[in-house]
Amino acid sequence: MQTNSRIPCIDALKAVACLFIVSHHLAFYGPMSDVARPLMAGLIDWMYQNGRLAVQVFFVTAGFLLAGKLAPGGEVRLQEPLQAIKQRFLRLAVPYWFALLLAIACAAIVGGTLTHYEVPAFPSLPQLLANIVLLQDLLHEEALSAGVWYVAIDFQLFTFTAILLWACSLAARRHAGFARLPQFAVLAFCLFSLFIFNRNEAWDNTWLYFFGSYSLGMLGYWAAQRPRGLVWLTLLAAAVIAALLVDFRSRIAVSGSVMLLLGLAMRYPAIGQRPIGGVLSYLGRISYSIFLTHYPLCLLVNAVFFIYFPQSPMANAFGMLIALLVSVAGGGLFFKYIENGSLIRLKLALKPTLQG
Repeated sequence: MQTNSRIPCIDALKAVACLFIVSHHLAFYGPMSDVARPLMAGLIDWMYQNGRLAVQVFFVTAGFLLAGKLAPGGEVRLQEPLQAIKQRFLRLAVPYWFALLLAIACAAIVGGTLTHYEVPAFPSLPQLLANIVLLQDLLHEEALSAGVWYVAIDFQLFTFTAILLWACSLAARRHAGFARLPQFAVLAFCLFSLFIFNRNEAWDNTWLYFFGSYSLGMLGYWAAQRPRGLVWLTLLAAAVIAALLVDFRSRIAVSGSVMLLLGLAMRYPAIGQRPIGGVLSYLGRISYSIFLTHYPLCLLVNAVFFIYFPQSPMANAFGMLIALLVSVAGGGLFFKYIENGSLIRLKLALKPTLQG
């Protein structure tokens, strides 16, 4: 069995998922998709309705990787949850802050052109502060870019999970009979999310709504490590099917499928170590940068084609492809000079703290 939580198919899944997210936003926000629709109405409608499901891939893989980092084998290694939460916040927020600057600048550039489309206005101070600290949805402030809600939810999920695992590990160290308590606690909250909170959209600004997908990744990691891993993965799949029978949700079906794929890939090296190619591997590595920057870059491309080709379906269909390529190229540059560079500086800055 493969013990390294970082398996090649994770990058492949993230690569495909980020392309779907970009395509979804291109279909969702005009004007290019509106003009190009007569040429490919079926494809645009499908991406409009279903492209956003790809975000579940990021939740499941994030949970899978977290289990491998903080609790491999189910034994919690987390000693200082606040330090881990601080590191996670900076890991997410530092490139996110740069992306917010890009979003504000691009919105200002195209605001006078795309007047009938959803271009964020220049932010008020409360709106800006809420976005900076990842509380825009909880404080009912408008987001400054599409998809940034994911960053806030990811941080909420990590924060809750780190505290939960740490608290359960304290009990497990004091009582030998509680050794599996962290895993049972994650399973309990997973079921609460799948059968209760994820069925009520009033919770979709909180981690409770998405914890089912996140924890499926964690539980899939632990299940694949057990001696009868296939049995445990089958039981997890049965729980997902039961949740779908109660209330069918495509997002949960996607999450369950990704959980099974990651569990099997981890358990069987023939699956997990299968080469995925340099392009997918690279796109997987830069997927967060693409996710952060694609919307403001797509705004710029939309504005150009709106000015020069306002009524040409063929030109605007081509423009959507250009926007996708620009998003990938921009994400690559952002990863190289902002995300990756800022992380290196951040690690150097935190090094004395981590050693202490």
